[in-house]
Amino acid sequence: MSTVRKKTVGRGFRPDHRKHEKREGRANGGFTLVELLVVIAIIGVLVGLLLPAVQSTRESARRMSCGSKLRQFGLSLLNYESAKRVFPPTDIRTGSTAGWSLHARLLPYVEEATIADRLDFTKTPFTGPYTGQAPAADFVAIFATPITVLLCPSDPAPAVQKSNGYAYGGNNYMVSIGSATADGSGKAYWDFSKPTDGIVYENSKVKVSQVTDGLSKTVIASEAVRSIGDDTTFPVGSPPSFPYQYTLNGSTYFNAGPPLTLKTNTTTPTTADIDAKVTTWATDSAVTGWRGASSAAMRGRGLAWAATTQGNTLTNGFLPPNSRIPDYVAHWSGFFGPKSFHPGGANVLFGDGRVVVLSENTDTTLHRGLHSINGGEAVSND
Repeated sequence: MSTVRKKTVGRGFRPDHRKHEKREGRANGGFTLVELLVVIAIIGVLVGLLLPAVQSTRESARRMSCGSKLRQFGLSLLNYESAKRVFPPTDIRTGSTAGWSLHARLLPYVEEATIADRLDFTKTPFTGPYTGQAPAADFVAIFATPITVLLCPSDPAPAVQKSNGYAYGGNNYMVSIGSATADGSGKAYWDFSKPTDGIVYENSKVKVSQVTDGLSKTVIASEAVRSIGDDTTFPVGSPPSFPYQYTLNGSTYFNAGPPLTLKTNTTTPTTADIDAKVTTWATDSAVTGWRGASSAAMRGRGLAWAATTQGNTLTNGFLPPNSRIPDYVAHWSGFFGPKSFHPGGANVLFGDGRVVVLSENTDTTLHRGLHSINGGEAVSND
């Protein structure tokens, strides 16, 4: 009896013990493969949902920093005007060679006196023909210095780039020469070799009192997207990605000047004549050439804070903010507008020091009026 009872007990005990071990092993063994895959998938979904918000927050911070720098640049313009009683001019070109930019003259007013002290405005800053610009020997190292306040953090272009073998510190903040419009009777405000309807042109001496439209209703500077790479060609209908990090070569349409004139209408070009050219860029096989930062002619955008060329330090209000029409470079001048990597618009600086992200839906005619200092346009402070 004793033997049978032990056998019975043994049979009953072992299965229960194995079940207990199996349950215990399952509890301590962690996730199954299926459960792990589910967790990974959930994490992936959460990352996908949160990443755009994180990127948006970062861009918002960069946009604010960009606007703050433009405001600081604007204060330097106003402080210069207060000290000199005129806004800073941009130099007259020597033949086909670039002169000093107004940005170079503003350096003491943006706390860059150390660099400014190394500049000598009695000397020629650049040498060579327009097809091969080079910094004068005394200024090679200085022109290669990046100026932090002139660089928008949203722009991914390198702070220092090379052209014709020489390094240059870049620039995102362009001062307005005006509306770039033309009235058909000889006034063509895109040509900054002559007086324009902006606060600056070659050797200008514009005073605050001449801004009769009012400082709070006049855009005097704005941000731009800096160019990258070499001069290149993009096929018709296949431009570089927006916002374009190249300028469109519009020289096909224009005589070199000064004065800059349309080849098809050399005496009385109008704003409508210009619009008829620039608005057809995407389907016109004559304008497939694009200028990059390393163009030996310095025809990119924002390559050098030191250069007087419109592509590097000047702008106008012909194109509305973040226009899908590229910035047009035509010899020394061109047709531009505020451009940025900010979604929905670009920073502009009004004459009273106010910085606004101007919407890309801004009316084109209104925008041109905002860049005119004396057009008498009715513009709301909003």
